[in-house]
Amino acid sequence: MKIFNNPNESSTLTGFILLGFPCPREGQVLLFVLFSTVYLLTLMGNGSIICAVRWDQRLHSPMYILLANFSFLEIWYVTSTVPNMSANFLSDTKVISFSGCFLQFYFFFSLGSTECFFLAVMAFDRYLAICRPLHYTAIMTGHFCTNLVVSCWVLGFLWFLIPIIIISQMSFCGSRIIDHFLCDPGPLLALTCTRAPKIELTSSTLSSLLLFIPFLFIMGSYALVLRAVLRVPSAAGRKKAFSTCGSHLAVVSLFYGSVMVMYVSPTTEHEDGMQKIVTLFYSVVTPLLNPLIYSLRNKDMKHTVKKLLRTEK
Repeated sequence: MKIFNNPNESSTLTGFILLGFPCPREGQVLLFVLFSTVYLLTLMGNGSIICAVRWDQRLHSPMYILLANFSFLEIWYVTSTVPNMSANFLSDTKVISFSGCFLQFYFFFSLGSTECFFLAVMAFDRYLAICRPLHYTAIMTGHFCTNLVVSCWVLGFLWFLIPIIIISQMSFCGSRIIDHFLCDPGPLLALTCTRAPKIELTSSTLSSLLLFIPFLFIMGSYALVLRAVLRVPSAAGRKKAFSTCGSHLAVVSLFYGSVMVMYVSPTTEHEDGMQKIVTLFYSVVTPLLNPLIYSLRNKDMKHTVKKLLRTEK
């Protein structure tokens, strides 16, 4: 348990204060309603995709199984931040315990890492389906698909484990205030008693590797897909292939475009306001938009979701 070594504070203080988005009480209530609504819509959207894949036998293929797992991941990803952030809007103290802060830190970054791996695996699936159609069923078997899914979860939850453990063992001095809505490495490292350039460099390096390796893999996969699609003689075939890949590329663009702004450069160089806005986009807005992107651009998914909604009524 960490002690805050400030003579002006009690030595038993073991929590942090998440400032979130400072504004008058009326604004805090409005933000609570807004983010609670966004959270519920995110759960409903991603939950609908999971139910649709489970309910419709036609969607029991590797592409949709990966999509259902991705939606399950998005539910937990947004759950790691939004409920606590919403509760803080109505809280007078805005305190998060030391253990709660680092649990949020671990799950938020582990789920984000898992998302990077899932996006790469989904690109690989599209590459096989379009560039190796005759061998697709032989390669992307149920067993292989399951191994890919398990590998994504395991790698994601191991990627940042050691840096998070090291940071959690450091001593923190001075103010307990984190000018953010979640426990992020930049604000946390700013509260340590001594600067830790090696930890900052390690965190930045791991983040860069996590982002660029899957991103380059995705771009390489889609370069091969694009080459294969352009060779398709019929316009209808090209349109179908582009439609299949378009949803995934849109999600990749939204996620990587915002995350790379944050974690490629050293974590302490960002202004607090920009840090909050960018983090808010990829941690809250992207999980909300993903079900819309996949449902609206995929005819089979859209048809099944509509049938599912009519059945529930």
